[in-house]
Amino acid sequence: MSKKLEGKVALVTGGTGGIGTAICKRLADAGCRVVTNYRNEEKTQKWRDACKSEGYEIATIKADVSHYLECEALIAQIEKDFGPVDILVNNAGTTRDATFRKMTHEQWAAVISTNLDSVFNVTRPLIQGMMDHGFGRIINISSINGQKGQFGQSNYSAAKAGMHGFTMALAQEVARKGVTVNTISPGYIATEMVMAVSEDVRNKIIAQIPVGRLGEPEEVAYVVECLASEEAAFITGADISINGGQYMT
Repeated sequence: MSKKLEGKVALVTGGTGGIGTAICKRLADAGCRVVTNYRNEEKTQKWRDACKSEGYEIATIKADVSHYLECEALIAQIEKDFGPVDILVNNAGTTRDATFRKMTHEQWAAVISTNLDSVFNVTRPLIQGMMDHGFGRIINISSINGQKGQFGQSNYSAAKAGMHGFTMALAQEVARKGVTVNTISPGYIATEMVMAVSEDVRNKIIAQIPVGRLGEPEEVAYVVECLASEEAAFITGADISINGGQYMT
């Protein structure tokens, strides 16, 4: 694989999940020095060991992206250890599903803070640095459900839709400084979470996807690498769907 991103510093939030892992590996293969945050030490150590067994040395720093001061400290640590962040992938996310009339404030707040507030918390401390050195790639991982909504996910759909609103606004502010901001909206991807759903339910989901299958995490990672490249400098403010044709805008 070509090393088109050789020497770039990439931060992938939520990098230990299914899509996040594929993104971390893809960017590492492209030559990036990749960092991800984590909260659970035991889980992350197993993830580090698995990555190392495949030849990947991905740095991990403990930080909760729903807390602004922890994100400031995260960015400061990355800059100290590796240099300024060139590529940011806002990938961290969680779900707390419930119909709205039964949804608690805790369920609402947990999803908004992790999925949407985190985008501010992580991007704010590094945006000036990207602008100052004339290069930056910010890629926000949203969802098909941020585009079309989803029963029982008013919190998640609101957060994911908000991510693209953020993308479009910030893209206009930083465009002349060599910084691009884009959204990727995956559909149903064959992650551990989706594969844990009963086969009957999965088959019903697949029946709604024109290509007739779930997506692969690596297919999302491929688009991340494309958007992170020098050649993608004219793509900004976009929302790129990766959903097998399930929802077309």
